[in-house]
Amino acid sequence: MSYHKLKVAVIGAGASGLCAAHHLLARPQIFAPPVVYELSDCVGGTWVYTDRVGKDDNGLPLHSSMYRDLRTNLPKEVMSFPDFPFDIQPPSFIHHSDVKSYLERYTDHFEIQPHIKFCTYVELLNPVFGTTGDARNSWEVTSLNLNSHYRSTERFDSVIVCNGHYSDPFIPHIPEIEHFKGQKMHSHEYRFAEPFTGKNLVLLGAGPSGIDIALELCPVANQVVLVYNHLPISSPLPPNFLQVKGLNRFSETGVICNDGMEYPADTFMFCTGYNYSFPFLGKEVGLKVKDHRITPLYKHIVHTTFPTLFFIGLCKTVCPFPLFHNQVTFVLASLDGTYKLPSKAEMDAVTEHEYQSSLQSGSPHRHFHKLDSLQWSYIAELAHLSKTEPIPPVTRDLYEANRKLRKQDLQNYKRFNYKIVSHDTWITVKPKPL
Repeated sequence: MSYHKLKVAVIGAGASGLCAAHHLLARPQIFAPPVVYELSDCVGGTWVYTDRVGKDDNGLPLHSSMYRDLRTNLPKEVMSFPDFPFDIQPPSFIHHSDVKSYLERYTDHFEIQPHIKFCTYVELLNPVFGTTGDARNSWEVTSLNLNSHYRSTERFDSVIVCNGHYSDPFIPHIPEIEHFKGQKMHSHEYRFAEPFTGKNLVLLGAGPSGIDIALELCPVANQVVLVYNHLPISSPLPPNFLQVKGLNRFSETGVICNDGMEYPADTFMFCTGYNYSFPFLGKEVGLKVKDHRITPLYKHIVHTTFPTLFFIGLCKTVCPFPLFHNQVTFVLASLDGTYKLPSKAEMDAVTEHEYQSSLQSGSPHRHFHKLDSLQWSYIAELAHLSKTEPIPPVTRDLYEANRKLRKQDLQNYKRFNYKIVSHDTWITVKPKPL
């Protein structure tokens, strides 16, 4: 009797999709070689930089939100996949092109490239119901090759969605925006600082990208106003960097904030994050996205109605590559029987309990997928359930130490360099002289 190897599709060849492909390829006794669908002509996802904004040559929205001079806000010592370290030489805070190179080396090392269908647009993903109505039977993926314009449909036992969540800009409604005469843009369209020389800029949103872009603009701009909603930045800031709480409305020449003051703006930039977007999911899949929360998902990963459909990398404010690794190994454990998923009713009950706990702790509905300090217990739980090695304590310790330093000194924290000494020890090192 021949054993049926599970055929799995992966949507996206960014970091999470490459991680999924690597682990599927590492288990040839259980999984057939995966088919990886990638819209662009290369690996790397959001780490692929282009000067262009708007649409690509095929008329599709550009995926990447990289800007030219971006360096990571995490030290590379905590960023790597557990089985594939970054180069140990300083610096710790590397340019985005170094992360792309790392992902290219990862692809080559684990021989993933032959399994990627580049320039391929996934049009539709739908479950195929068996005669018993068992949705575990299979999935159909309909895709279009953007070069040949050939459309094909393939069937799979499981699908792992890795399409990222930094490509569809979220733009909140602000009163009287139609009166504003200046330039309006989203950080997704920001590439470099030079066009803003001598300008007055107002940025809405004090998340990592808002703060980073504001600091990048200060050396060239006349004034940069960062409008925040929660806590102000406590770190020393450049003299032309202002923080203001709460945006009230637009005027013709700027914005009026909650302090009643009007701040002039040649350019207003939304640094307000992104929407979750899955345009290829058929209606039968029944995935709902409401105010940045996705349901019905178990552990932020498993579609509870169709437990062979998985989503990697939806969680925010995390150490991404180690998280992807643990999510992927959890997915494979549920597919190969190492971990038996609970019933739909049980999974939904657990998720509802986690959601209510999140609300009771003061976290708003839209931040349910924002893990922050909860990521460590979450990652440990995934490792336990999948019977895999947990990430070493040093990853958490260095991540948290860097976060603390970043809050204290936004302008200088990237000058530090680190070295992992053991599974629970790290040290600060000086870079080699040039």
